[in-house]
Amino acid sequence: MADRTAPNCHLRLEWVYGYRGHQCRNNLYYTAAKEIVYFVAGVGVVYNTREHKQKFYLGHNDDIISLALHPERVLVATGQVGKEPYICVWDSYTVQTVSILKDVHTHGIACLAFDLEGQCLVSVGLDSKNTICVWDWRRGKVLAVAPGHTDRIFDISWDLYQPSKLVSCGVKHIKFWSLCGNALTPKRGVFGKTGDLQTILCLACAKDEITYSGALNGDIYVWKGINLLRTIQGAHGSGIFSMNACEEGFATGGRDGCVRLWDLNFKPITVIDLRETDQGYKGLSVRSVCWRGDHILVGTQDSEIFEVVVHDRNKPFLIMQGHCEGELWALAVHPTKPLAMTGSDDRSVRIWSLIDHALIARCNMEEPIRCAAVSTDGIHLALGMKDGSFTVLRVRDMTEVVHIKDRKEAIHELKYSPDGAHLAVGSNENSVDVYGVVQRYKKVGECMGSNSFITHMDWSTDSKYLQTNDGSGRRLFYRMPSGKEVTNREELKLVQWASWTCVLGPEVNGIWPKYSDINDINSVDGNFSNQVLVTADDYGLVKLFRYPCIKKGAKFKKYLGHSAHITNARWSHDYQWVITIGGADHSVFQWKFVPERKSKEALHIAPQETLADSNSEESDSDQSDVPEMDSEIEQETQLTYRRQVYKEDLPQLKEQCKVKHRATAMKKRERAPASGIKLHFIHGYRGYDCRSNLFYTQTGEIVYHVAAVGVVYNRQQNTQRFYMGHDDDILCLAIHPLKDFVATGQVGRDSSVHIWDTETLKPMSVLKGSHQLGVCALDFSADGKRLVSIGLDDNHTIVLWDWKKGEKLSAMRGSKDKIFVVKINPYVPDKLITAGVKHMKFWHKAGGGLIGRKGNMGKTETMMCAVYGWSEEMVFSGTCSGDICIWRDMFLMKTVKAHDGPVFSMHALEKGFVTGGKDGIVALWDDTFERCLKTYAIKRAVLAPGSKGLLLEDNPSIRAISLGHGHILVGTKNGEILEVDKSGPITLLVQGHMEGEVWGLASHPHLPLCATVSDDKTLRIWDLSPSHCMLAVRKLRKGGRCCCFSPDGKALAVGLNDGSFIIVNADTLEDLVSFHHRKDAISDIRFSPGAGKYLAVASADSFVDIYNVMSSKRVGVCKGCLSYITHLDWDKRGKLLQVNTAAKEQFFFEAPRGKRQTIPASEVEKIDWCTWTCVLGPSVEGTWPVISEVTEVTAACLSNDRQVLATGDDLGYVKLFRYPAKGKYAKFKRYVAHSTHVTNVRWSHNDSLLVTVGGGDTCLMIWAHELEGLREFKQCDSEESDIESEDDGGYDSDVTRENEISYTIKALSTNMRAMTGVKPHLQLKEPSVDERPPVSRALPQPEKLQTNNVGKKKRPIEDLVLELVFGYRGSDCRNNVHYLNEGADIIYHTASVAIVLNLTTSCQSFYLEHSDDILCLTINQHPKFPNVVATGQVATSPSIHVWDAMTKQTLSVLRCFHSSGVCSVSFSATGKLLLSVGLDPEHTVTIWKWQEGAKVASRVGHSQRIFVAEFRPDSDTHFVSVGIKHVRFWTLAGRALLSKKGVLSSIEDARMQTMLSVAFGANNLTFTGTISGDVCVWKEHILVRIVAKAHTGPVFTMYTTLRDGLIVTGGKERPSKEGGALKLWDQELKRCRAFRLETGQIIDCVRSVCRGKGKILVGTRNAEIIEVGEKNAACNILVNGHMDGPIWGLCTHPSRDVFLSAAEDGTVRLWDIPEKKMLNKVNLGHPAHAISYSPEGDMVAIGMKNGEFIILLVASLKIWGKKRDRRSAIQDIRFSPNSRYLAVGSTECAVDFYDLTLGPQLNRINCCRDIPSFVMQMDFSADSNHIQLSTGAYKRLVYEVPSGKQITEQFHIDRITWATWTSVLGDEVIGIWSRNTEKADVICACVSHSGLNIITGDDFGMVKLFDFPCLEKFAKHKRFLGHSAHLTNIRFTNGDRFVVSAGGDDRSLFVWRCVHSLH
Repeated sequence: MADRTAPNCHLRLEWVYGYRGHQCRNNLYYTAAKEIVYFVAGVGVVYNTREHKQKFYLGHNDDIISLALHPERVLVATGQVGKEPYICVWDSYTVQTVSILKDVHTHGIACLAFDLEGQCLVSVGLDSKNTICVWDWRRGKVLAVAPGHTDRIFDISWDLYQPSKLVSCGVKHIKFWSLCGNALTPKRGVFGKTGDLQTILCLACAKDEITYSGALNGDIYVWKGINLLRTIQGAHGSGIFSMNACEEGFATGGRDGCVRLWDLNFKPITVIDLRETDQGYKGLSVRSVCWRGDHILVGTQDSEIFEVVVHDRNKPFLIMQGHCEGELWALAVHPTKPLAMTGSDDRSVRIWSLIDHALIARCNMEEPIRCAAVSTDGIHLALGMKDGSFTVLRVRDMTEVVHIKDRKEAIHELKYSPDGAHLAVGSNENSVDVYGVVQRYKKVGECMGSNSFITHMDWSTDSKYLQTNDGSGRRLFYRMPSGKEVTNREELKLVQWASWTCVLGPEVNGIWPKYSDINDINSVDGNFSNQVLVTADDYGLVKLFRYPCIKKGAKFKKYLGHSAHITNARWSHDYQWVITIGGADHSVFQWKFVPERKSKEALHIAPQETLADSNSEESDSDQSDVPEMDSEIEQETQLTYRRQVYKEDLPQLKEQCKVKHRATAMKKRERAPASGIKLHFIHGYRGYDCRSNLFYTQTGEIVYHVAAVGVVYNRQQNTQRFYMGHDDDILCLAIHPLKDFVATGQVGRDSSVHIWDTETLKPMSVLKGSHQLGVCALDFSADGKRLVSIGLDDNHTIVLWDWKKGEKLSAMRGSKDKIFVVKINPYVPDKLITAGVKHMKFWHKAGGGLIGRKGNMGKTETMMCAVYGWSEEMVFSGTCSGDICIWRDMFLMKTVKAHDGPVFSMHALEKGFVTGGKDGIVALWDDTFERCLKTYAIKRAVLAPGSKGLLLEDNPSIRAISLGHGHILVGTKNGEILEVDKSGPITLLVQGHMEGEVWGLASHPHLPLCATVSDDKTLRIWDLSPSHCMLAVRKLRKGGRCCCFSPDGKALAVGLNDGSFIIVNADTLEDLVSFHHRKDAISDIRFSPGAGKYLAVASADSFVDIYNVMSSKRVGVCKGCLSYITHLDWDKRGKLLQVNTAAKEQFFFEAPRGKRQTIPASEVEKIDWCTWTCVLGPSVEGTWPVISEVTEVTAACLSNDRQVLATGDDLGYVKLFRYPAKGKYAKFKRYVAHSTHVTNVRWSHNDSLLVTVGGGDTCLMIWAHELEGLREFKQCDSEESDIESEDDGGYDSDVTRENEISYTIKALSTNMRAMTGVKPHLQLKEPSVDERPPVSRALPQPEKLQTNNVGKKKRPIEDLVLELVFGYRGSDCRNNVHYLNEGADIIYHTASVAIVLNLTTSCQSFYLEHSDDILCLTINQHPKFPNVVATGQVATSPSIHVWDAMTKQTLSVLRCFHSSGVCSVSFSATGKLLLSVGLDPEHTVTIWKWQEGAKVASRVGHSQRIFVAEFRPDSDTHFVSVGIKHVRFWTLAGRALLSKKGVLSSIEDARMQTMLSVAFGANNLTFTGTISGDVCVWKEHILVRIVAKAHTGPVFTMYTTLRDGLIVTGGKERPSKEGGALKLWDQELKRCRAFRLETGQIIDCVRSVCRGKGKILVGTRNAEIIEVGEKNAACNILVNGHMDGPIWGLCTHPSRDVFLSAAEDGTVRLWDIPEKKMLNKVNLGHPAHAISYSPEGDMVAIGMKNGEFIILLVASLKIWGKKRDRRSAIQDIRFSPNSRYLAVGSTECAVDFYDLTLGPQLNRINCCRDIPSFVMQMDFSADSNHIQLSTGAYKRLVYEVPSGKQITEQFHIDRITWATWTSVLGDEVIGIWSRNTEKADVICACVSHSGLNIITGDDFGMVKLFDFPCLEKFAKHKRFLGHSAHLTNIRFTNGDRFVVSAGGDDRSLFVWRCVHSLH
């Protein structure tokens, strides 16, 4: 039979013809060694022109499309296309990978660029968002990611003169980016009027913020900053594709075929027009230029590379050519010379010299060419065309011989016969035509048998037969030259074929995979003399097979390089080379063939060959000569560890179920029990499916794992301590080189690795997020800094971690087959090995990836263990057949037979090795595995007397070995841990059951013993007293599921799985009796109480048999159950049986006859049960969890004092309930240690211990029962119950509002007013009738606006600068007022502005970088970071800004994943970490290293709102979060966040309330303020005390003073003699002092407190900030603001710089701009809506929301008059300029006029009617005779005053001069409406007193400045940000000195200083 292994010869890539010029740019450079680097297909090429040699980089697996050169010009970065594309950074000298960057982009990587230092690399993806990513490429770490643009990006570059600035350009845009923190922030380039907005193709940066860019129209655009400075027109005739900067200047290349050189100031130096040169041609297009010194490299669209020497620029050298764009299909080799001919869809045929590696001839044809053949004498070249014709040329001079067209469809294959007489031509019309060569190609025959297109043909050596393959996969034969089909296959038996290029036929069966029917192999060619076959397929793989290869699925060697389909492959005439051609990449690859005898020598050639010669993955999936797998290993590879339900899923499931069961949950639930349990000892060790998981620690203890527990065993004291951080099976364990830390990996949906300290049992770091299903192998590096882990996913992902930081360094898919072991090289921590099923791989780290190579080992064996030897290249591995393989680098040197059966474990010593195998022998070896020094057999005979148990069998399979402390530690498959003394005796330390579920458990009636019986077919007796050992064991015929002691403890009944049961002597375990009455397993067995007269035996076939023990007879059968029986209990009298079945039925039977009884539920409770192990019935109803759909309560047991019920369930939880657990969902204490289902629980005879057994984890766990009084207040391991108590958390209106507020994002805000109608910029203008004649004698138009009180010169305003802000966000934000600079300044925020207020000068300065409302603010208290502030904002993807409060410099921007907003920020003790909490539905908690912008850890916080999270003031790892019915204590371990809920149970009747604030005390005390006014005091996470009613209302804020530990609290409280809303407490919160805030409010509500030196700073709900002196309690109000908005009313004084505001909060306030403060406020008692000064400024009119209006005298603030004629809100109120009339506009679509000269009784004299909608703004004319209104229907109307008559003639209206203009409607202001006002409007406007500018406010919260009049639509303007959504009003002050804007949502007033232009 033919050999099915891969061939021993191989191919080596020798040359690639071509260069990728299409769809790529800027991809051709000189390296430092003056070599040229570029790419073709999937290969990076380094071409040395002087020596004419190429080197290849083969690290990609798909087309490369982008390339960047490192500034030092040795390293190259290349990016590829693909579903999961990656970037490789590689060395152009050694062509080895340096780093792999992956897992960010999809589709492909379009551009790459290194920064000036070469530290960072930026990449742009091809995804729909064109994602931009900045990498620290050496570490493979992402520094920042941002969406690039909605359209394609063509080029990106770092600004080489300014750090952290980039520029990108592309379709119709250019963007300037700055990198800060982890945020990339773009500013779009402004084309302005200087140039047209158009597509920018390339760019280069120069100094002084100058950027040069090449545009699609051939111009060069020059940018300064973000503005277009100038254009250089016509630099090229059309698109500029490439721009390259060098020391001398810039080179550009364009589509016009020219290269231009420019000096450093972009003055032209010279032009090189390549089309005009000798090698040039029409249509030449330049795609890439590189200028170095006097050489210029040019790459063209048509795959040529030119080199131009500057001083001889008319003679460029053509140094590389290839086919142009279009598929390449035709390939033929010359029969006698080393030549290859190719023809392509670019219509050219080319002849290549394989020796000179050069193009020697080229000829263009009329049609695309699809196939080629050379006649046997080498004279003619036949070409088949796409249009059905074929042409024959003379090879000598490429002249045409004939051109024949007999077919319409493409010719796909043609071949000359070996005798040269005929040419067979196969077409897509399903036929082959035969032509006679000598008869000038006359058609002599036709083969017609196919019913599909012809794909391949071969002639026989005698030229008499032809075989064909066609598209339908049929193989046919024809007689030649007639073309008659051969149907009788007999005559073909002896035919010899001249060539073999067919893909079908028995000889090439092996090229097809076993079970596939796909036709993706395009070409084959047989090399008969070397017996190899080369194939080319659609996946870009070239493969070598043996020839012939007869069996499907043969082995092969595969070679990557071509990226997409390879269309053809041929051997050269002398079989020295293989030529392959790529379809889409239209490249020609030439491979050198290295035959077998040479392969041996080739081992020492270049490192490249080992790369290229991948003895491929697919190929060794099913080799025939692999030995049978060992049964144990077979079993282990089958294990998947998948779970129906992962514990991670529980919170979600609970949430879902909670909703269903809300109603029941509201009822009073049973309390949790007072006593608890603590894990005391575990019998068990996980050896059956894990290896090398047992070690000595530093202190000589032994660490191992079982179930979900890490165990540290002290062999002197025979005690255990436990690491309980895992919640599911631990599968692997590795120990740190210092032997103090241990890493363990577990099963889980997102499985984690914990690194923990064996002394303290605390987690040091938790690594998550990289492995699915589970982690199966771990290893520490020799320096202990790194850890490698292997996942259980299908690819067995390998991840390398920096475990302390929790940082993922590199990751890669490991192998399809299971990996058993991973080891990091102790000498070179960047190298590692993995070994497993049928493989051994050698890896090294490259950036964020790992590069792996298979070990070369003739036949592939399964490796079970591996270790490194005494030098970095020596590796030893143990195989499944008992050999030790010795490797050097990746080559197998030799093998040594070590064990019979697999070698499961090995360990390296200083001088030698120790191995252990399935044969139960431990062997010691010397350091070269030459001699075996000693062996130890694990036998009962040598067991030492001090053993803690018994060996089950001799020579158990050894799964783990470790050395230390003079002993060898051995772990066996049977779950035993043994210690072997060097001299021979063996001590058994710990043991458990073997593989198989453990269900049976019974505790002895009066001794501390228990019995277990398991599916491993053993019955065991365990001692529960301190000796903790197995006392007796007996092997059974069958496995068992239940057992029970007789009441006197002398006999033990055991139920077996075959339906039989036995009763044995409890001491000797010898049989007393046995019965076999049932077929199905016995599920429970019980002696009756008292004398134990009867035995009840329950079976899985739904019967309970009752036996008389004395007479050994069956006396009764209980019938009537529908399903198998799960639990049995007797009553005290032995007369009644209680039975549970799997169908959740509860039955009662009378003993001994078995008659069924029905007993009402109320009676059941009264019955005195002897035991209670049932899980059904009203008294245990509360034990069933909320999520009972996915989990069952499998076992229960009531303590003997009938107080506590213990249960076990499917999820591995052991729970304690108070008995009876009536009602649904009783509260409990829960313990995790078992990994999967807990099958049984039993209390010991005196309730001092609880014993539990696990099903899947085979453990017997012993828990100590700790009674209430005795428990010192330990860390209780229990978690509180599932459903948070549904007791409501308390109610307070402010809290509810804060919780339910939905923060609007400005950009998405909608109309504030309910407008109707068509927006002004969309209204069609009606042509007015009296359009004026062109030349008119009419008077000149009057002024639009009376320009009053402005100086002589009118100067336009060109800018606004924020001067003052009146307002503070106190209503729904907290902890947002702080002292800075030792109390000299304070900082707070409102809207999107953070304000720093200097208390001595009252000057404000602002931080304005936020794009939307700020929600939280904190300051860094560490002295190293003075005045560092963090603020978080609202947004869909919000950011946190960290900035310097003094300089307002942004230090870092953190883009978060908290959708909707950031509601809390806090700095850690060292100031280096920042904690943030999101408003997203999960309320994510995230920790950042803010200086780097790196996210350290992130985790779901809570299902409901979290209000505050703060770091402990002394810690960088501990913090506390509080919120709606929630307080959680968090720890940061590495990159993982671990949390504990607050435990309330220690205080009677404490309930979880809504927590609002948090403060800290010494010794781990935490204080949380609640909604009820209490403060809870916590020690660790346990509630220790409650400070009742610290405030009468909610405690909104608390502040811990760092210097003296005093605590300030603020809450909601009525001021009284004793106290108020502000209190100062001592460190323990025992004594306090209260302060009164003199605000005059009925209820004070404090939202923020901060304590400085002797002063307390308070922010209130009423937008005041107050400073309170600690000694004298004096209050000083620093900041005032409106407490409720919107502020609708705003008016400025006619002559002074003061203004009035009126708001919803019912106050009118007078503000002074020069004094920077509020002068006065009047409480009106009703919301106010409009306000206006009289022209002299002596009166004020105020319009109210209820329709009333009031006139006050300014001097005395007395009411002059008031009136209420309307029922709804007054929208605007105005005095006429002559002070005579008052106009009042309301929502009732009316304007009322009042004559003020008639006195204060205010009778209405008239009103304007027929107004289509509510009135928004009103303006009087200068002569007081007219008024204009803007209305809610987007209509502007003009009326006469005081008659109220409407004026409609446009001519009339145009001649009115207005006194003021505040209307947003009218032709004069059409330009203020922007395009994007679909949902949002311009709300307010005001024209300056000079009449030259108009300022507007809109729903987006923007202030915009326009010129007036503003007649063009979408006029140009400047915008000013700062307000939240909805600006309600805006005004100029007198003299146009300031603009005042009023906010709707932010209840703030902004004062902007106007900057006037100079002219």
